[in-house]
Amino acid sequence: MYILIASLIGYLIGSIPFALVVGKVFYKTDIRELGSGNLGGTNAGRTLGAKAGVAVAIGDVLKAFIAMTIVTFIAPNYIIFAGFFATIGHCYPIFANFKGGKAVSTAAGFLLAISILITKRPVVHFLLPVALFFLMLYLTKMVSLSAMIMLVIATLILFFTSVGLNISLTFAIITLIVIYRHRTNIQRILNGEERKITWM
Repeated sequence: MYILIASLIGYLIGSIPFALVVGKVFYKTDIRELGSGNLGGTNAGRTLGAKAGVAVAIGDVLKAFIAMTIVTFIAPNYIIFAGFFATIGHCYPIFANFKGGKAVSTAAGFLLAISILITKRPVVHFLLPVALFFLMLYLTKMVSLSAMIMLVIATLILFFTSVGLNISLTFAIITLIVIYRHRTNIQRILNGEERKITWM
């Protein structure tokens, strides 16, 4: 029962489409009709501007963190399910016809919650992967590639710091899902056609 409750809380919070909300409330537009059509911070930033992109990214990061924090008061032993299903909810949101984003920010929020609420090692399990993300972004200028590398590195860190096989495997599954949802980006990277940022 607690697994179901934790999973449901995570999924419903994860399903909140912040990109859609920000686009319609503040810009009177449906972001699904702009750019890549993706409900994520990167597309929001490219099509609506930096402020919108940052706001959406922060909202998406908070999904998993808030869901896991809520579940700590209900069933603390099952918070990993809340984070996992918050990320799934972002990818397949019930509030947006099950067509969501690629889940990088929500996966990052999941990682943040793991580092603060479970492992109590935010420097190693969150700040280090995030630092590597920005390093890769500086070197490659590609958000998608940097994000995938960050999540792979974060997964390896979790495995090699003995945080528990259940946590490591759960995050590994999320990483694979994020990579799968970036399959078109991967093809563009291989073809040398992936968009690059210009602000770094």
